[in-house]
Amino acid sequence: MNLQEKTYEPPVREFVALHLMDNLGAQRIRRLLQSVEHPQLIFRLERHELTSIRGIGPKTADEVLAFNQWDEVDRILEKTDQTGAQIMTYWDNDYPELLRQIYDPPLILWIKGNRSVLNTDAISIVGTRKAGKYALKMADKFAKGLVEHDLTVVSGLAYGVDGAAHKATVEAGGKTVAVLGSGIDWIYPSDHKGLASSIVKTGGAVISEFPLGTAPEMGNFPVRNRIVSGMSLGSLVVASGIDGGSMITAKSALDQNREVFVVPHPVGHPNAIGCNSLIKRGMGKLVQNVEDILAETKAHIEKEKDSEAKAEQVKEKKWRSRELDELSVLICESLEEKPLHIDDMADKLQMQTHELMPKLLELEMEDCVHQTAGKNFELV
Repeated sequence: MNLQEKTYEPPVREFVALHLMDNLGAQRIRRLLQSVEHPQLIFRLERHELTSIRGIGPKTADEVLAFNQWDEVDRILEKTDQTGAQIMTYWDNDYPELLRQIYDPPLILWIKGNRSVLNTDAISIVGTRKAGKYALKMADKFAKGLVEHDLTVVSGLAYGVDGAAHKATVEAGGKTVAVLGSGIDWIYPSDHKGLASSIVKTGGAVISEFPLGTAPEMGNFPVRNRIVSGMSLGSLVVASGIDGGSMITAKSALDQNREVFVVPHPVGHPNAIGCNSLIKRGMGKLVQNVEDILAETKAHIEKEKDSEAKAEQVKEKKWRSRELDELSVLICESLEEKPLHIDDMADKLQMQTHELMPKLLELEMEDCVHQTAGKNFELV
């Protein structure tokens, strides 16, 4: 089967194309995606429609209109297949829910292995590459303990703590996700190619947001650390100096409103400086065993389930239980996934804002819809 005959998920080519454009960063791509019902429609917009989108100026609009690198897009897709990987986009229904919640989620992920593992309850285990015996022992202990409670282990495939956590998870029959700071076709460090293969073979995954061929440059690792913490209910810092990737991951976790757990170290030990500092400053919870982590994560999981159940009950009690006209139903259905600005709703329903406003006011009176600041609307 040649490339032209092969069927890909419809948005994949469009997402790759958008990432090839020099003037489009993640924020501008998101604004483009928010303005259309499907990514393919971005390439059918007129110039004035593109420039009417916030953040899209004439230069960017012209680049979108003039885009003709579809052969390069197909080459990337073909090489992805040859690498044994697949592409997940922010548009996909199985995109990791926790990762979707962070401020700057990656819009594309290259994946080797089981993509469904990205949506499981997970804890990240991170630490210095220069780990001593105690740190490696703790990484092994906590990883195997998390596996016993059906939690996925996320880490960065680096030497030291990362590698020990991945290896212990595989040995315990669990699933682990390795997040790379390089392209999916450039396993780094190269000594961990065998470990990466084992992760995939045992139902885990190796993932990267970086394009194929991206070298493991130093600047990539702080960027990828937000994915490590963003995919996880909490991050366990096993060993760390005062600076470095583990501290960046801990900060990312806190910024993402996730838990931070810390293994304490003897005073004076090099790996104690970062860990004990997190504990001292109240930025992480001191943990001595897996049960200390479970006490927090189980509460979080149950809270999320309760919130989802309550949200469903509210929806059933309100607009779904009432007799509404066709337009009112369309409006409520458009708000089920998330609140919308009046302009976004108009684009989604292909109507004018002045046509929607009277009906939205009626729905407010019926206590089905609530208007928040800036003409944003949400279901009650």
